Amino acid sequence: MKDHLLSLLVFLPACGAVLLWLLPARAARSLTAVVMLATLAAASAVMLAFDPGGTRFQLIERMPWVASLNVHYEVGVDGLSVLFLPATALLFIGSVVASWNRVHDAPRFYYSLLLLLQCATLGVFCALDTVLFFVFWELTLVPIYFLLARWGVTTGSARAAARYFLIMLAGGVPLLLAFVLLAASQPVPTFDLLALLAVPLPRSTQYAVFLLCLAGFGVKVPLVPLHTWLPQFALAAPGSLTALLVGLKLGAYGLVRFAIPLAPDAAQDLHWLLAGFGTLTLIYGAVGILAQTNLRVGLAYASVCHVGLAVLGLAAFTAQGVQGAVSLLLSFSVATGGAFLLLEFLRQRTGSTDIHSLGGAAKTMPLLASGFLVCGLAGVGMPGTSSFPGEFMLILAALQSHTGAGMAALFGLAIAAAGFLSLYRKAFFGPATRREVLEAEDLRPREWAVLVMLIGLIGAIGIYPAPWLEIVRPAAEAWAAALAR
Repeated sequence: MKDHLLSLLVFLPACGAVLLWLLPARAARSLTAVVMLATLAAASAVMLAFDPGGTRFQLIERMPWVASLNVHYEVGVDGLSVLFLPATALLFIGSVVASWNRVHDAPRFYYSLLLLLQCATLGVFCALDTVLFFVFWELTLVPIYFLLARWGVTTGSARAAARYFLIMLAGGVPLLLAFVLLAASQPVPTFDLLALLAVPLPRSTQYAVFLLCLAGFGVKVPLVPLHTWLPQFALAAPGSLTALLVGLKLGAYGLVRFAIPLAPDAAQDLHWLLAGFGTLTLIYGAVGILAQTNLRVGLAYASVCHVGLAVLGLAAFTAQGVQGAVSLLLSFSVATGGAFLLLEFLRQRTGSTDIHSLGGAAKTMPLLASGFLVCGLAGVGMPGTSSFPGEFMLILAALQSHTGAGMAALFGLAIAAAGFLSLYRKAFFGPATRREVLEAEDLRPREWAVLVMLIGLIGAIGIYPAPWLEIVRPAAEAWAAALAR
């Protein structure tokens, strides 16, 4: 069983999606919940089976896929990826809860798309063959497109879905070119990540690979100026979908897994480019929060700000930097993802997430307001929350490697925190004037259960981060050591 644990985890949601069409439509929601709980159990089993002190990549499964091209089905995990699996499973469960009584139109189609998206996302974190990774990467686009186009919450949802799809499709082109160039540079063409990491590339080839990967992954991160799709997406998409897209930073993971390790010399030569994009993204996201009146868009800009910090920290090329980046990205799943789920609960009750329509919401929805505050404070790196250890490590790494950028990062993070608190005060305090706010129901038991789980993780990781950091540390040290060779 252990030999095929990762395959079971990845394809369990896909099997659930197929099963949905064999059962009555009324059973779709319940079956999806059962499948996602089983996926969480499988992801937890993977995490427990992983030995941080063992070999770097574990639970590897490998078999020929397209033999003529030397393409393999190869999956495995290391300390940089294993924690993303239960985080992904947990966030998808929250997404189902957020849409529990809201999907009346084609429920089987909706939930099968959600399960296929989960399958593709888990595949992204597990793939150790660049072609397999690219297939999973592109497969995430189809479910997101239909989920946004058909179940979006604004009249411009279809347009936002088409824009997102086309931008991400364009971003996939440089990624594919980079992977083909990597394979062609080997004595025997291969797409095996482990083989590619073992054979250094010529410096000229590294420059091309790094820049192509930076462009491809930068669209998804998103790095400024490639971020323009995110605010529109956050406004048009239901919070349950935005939580998945913003909470699971696949683009930043791609930088950690592929862009920097596969082109280490070029990445270090172009450290100023990586640090510059990170700093620009951080400052732009922080200032962008101040101009927003919608909580969803404001939170999207906050996520842009903090992913900029992760990219800046990666530019230090140290174990501390990558450990901090992975820790912060994991916190996104819990804190930012949870915040978007709570905003979806708020939108369902009041019909809006605009601060001008929400004054006094804390009086009628104290649990929701408190939960959103905790998730928001975690998102801005408040000490004692899940984001603080990662942010602290990233700031130290940035100050040591790019002192000026590190100081700018501190300034930007302060602005982001102030912007969030301003939005929160205007939305949840003051007199309640709208009937929808005055009559709003607080969190229901199933919603409260998700909130308790999220806050528990935010507090546990923030107060005692050592177990989680220790899982990441050996892989982070190996990552940094490989760059130093």
